[in-house]
Amino acid sequence: MNIGDRVRLMHGKEQGVITRFLDNNLVEVAIDNDFTIPVMRREVVVIAPEEAEMFRNAPAPEPVKKKEAPVVPSTAVAGIYVALVHQTPELLAVHIVNNSEFDLLFTYGEETEKVYRAQNNDKLPPKKTKPVTHLHLNDFEKWPDLVVQYLQHKTGANMLLEPVIRKLKFKASSFYKSKKTAPVLQKEGYVFQLDSKPLMVDPDKIQEQLTESGAQTEANKVAVPNHEVDLHIEVLLPNEDPKLMSNSEILRHQLRVFQDNLDRAIATNMHEIIFIHGTGNGVLKKEIQKVLSRNPHIKFYEDARKEKFGYGATKVSLK
Repeated sequence: MNIGDRVRLMHGKEQGVITRFLDNNLVEVAIDNDFTIPVMRREVVVIAPEEAEMFRNAPAPEPVKKKEAPVVPSTAVAGIYVALVHQTPELLAVHIVNNSEFDLLFTYGEETEKVYRAQNNDKLPPKKTKPVTHLHLNDFEKWPDLVVQYLQHKTGANMLLEPVIRKLKFKASSFYKSKKTAPVLQKEGYVFQLDSKPLMVDPDKIQEQLTESGAQTEANKVAVPNHEVDLHIEVLLPNEDPKLMSNSEILRHQLRVFQDNLDRAIATNMHEIIFIHGTGNGVLKKEIQKVLSRNPHIKFYEDARKEKFGYGATKVSLK
């Protein structure tokens, strides 16, 4: 199951296209390529080409397409691009475009109000593209910043290229001026080049940087976490209203803080650390214990002092 796959709902007649993955169990589907709804993964089935052919007598309704002008072949220079191409007049498919002679390893994520969320990653051969999400023009003012990290590679090449991170912030005044033929896709869209030209890495400078970073151990020392880490969302985000966050967003933030403190506890040779997760519905406690059970640096974990925390905290003993 991938972004861009056409699917049908198991308990309905609707069909649509997967526009993004909301979490491990939830996807966003654009019904008839227009309005979007969240759907559990188990409730959607990818429509195979053979199935579409079999049910040709009862096709899903397709949006009316306007006759398009012939596409002018792209004259874009070689490079890495983000191209937003109309799937319908309102729905745009966001593509990573590798218009270069190198293999491309990339990650794609979105940042909203300085909170980053990873969305996709893949390897693209030369002259290939991949859709990574969909955006609605109706929601233009609410669009997140798009964050792309990539590394170019070519077997047998005699140069080492630098990894690159690019963030796209969209403004209406410049966005609509970017309309042109997208390279590789050969479709009209809003096109943004992420690179000017590949930057070569000097191996000697890398060695110097490694030497310098090794000499600055005091400056780079890992901060020791608190012995007791409170994971209640109102403690972690005192300036945010939890009611405006979904349960999955709250859980992801709590687990990020948990993992960061656990990693720092291990790195600084702490003997034990306590995570206060509360009782609630038990989901956070279960996810924490799932991580702990797989970590080789954990000696054991157990409920912390019940007279102080009840059943709302886990004590972790480290090796």
